Amino acid sequence: MNAPPVILLGAGGHAKVVLDLLRLTGRTVIGVCDPILEHKPGGLWRGIPVLGGDDDLLSHVADTVELANGVGSLPGQSTRHKLHERIIALGYRFATLVHPSAVLSESAILGRGAQVMAGCVVQADVQIGEGTLVNTAAHIDHDCQLGRHVHIAPGAVLSGGIRIADNVHVGPNVTIIQGVTIGTGAIIGAGTTVLHDLPEYHQLIGQAPRSPTPL
Repeated sequence: MNAPPVILLGAGGHAKVVLDLLRLTGRTVIGVCDPILEHKPGGLWRGIPVLGGDDDLLSHVADTVELANGVGSLPGQSTRHKLHERIIALGYRFATLVHPSAVLSESAILGRGAQVMAGCVVQADVQIGEGTLVNTAAHIDHDCQLGRHVHIAPGAVLSGGIRIADNVHVGPNVTIIQGVTIGTGAIIGAGTTVLHDLPEYHQLIGQAPRSPTPL
């Protein structure tokens, strides 16, 4: 069965990377919706038509297309998550995307709309939740469980058996040792080595913890 055509949401940096992935996997991209309308509807962005804002999706019947979330993820921001939930509530579905250069175990489970980008390694029995982004060259070892709308930033390394709850941000080049649990909404800063469990909404920058702050 042929895959349906794709509409890309967002026209920034992450969207460029997602568009490359879609093209490499042979998906047909029929246009881009730019939520902040930086690009004029009716024009072209990187060779694909600009359809307008997100509301212009409504001219496409939900079960005839898939969407690709091109909105990036930054610590403490929920734009990507909120866009996903709002569009899902309208009856649309997000494509689950794996870059051709990623190494993905056949026993790994990916939720709807998860993205595994170039150079990633996802090992046996890993579970990746809905809308979660595993970014460039991240490594996730066996039996890790990632919740919904997690961001694993470029170069992060997760050892075996790690549990990561929803809406966690794991920064670039973070290392998390085996068996650690990370609570909902936690933020782990770039280059940090995580040796112990972190409670929900905790912020760990380097090795200096900050007080928990709800997002």
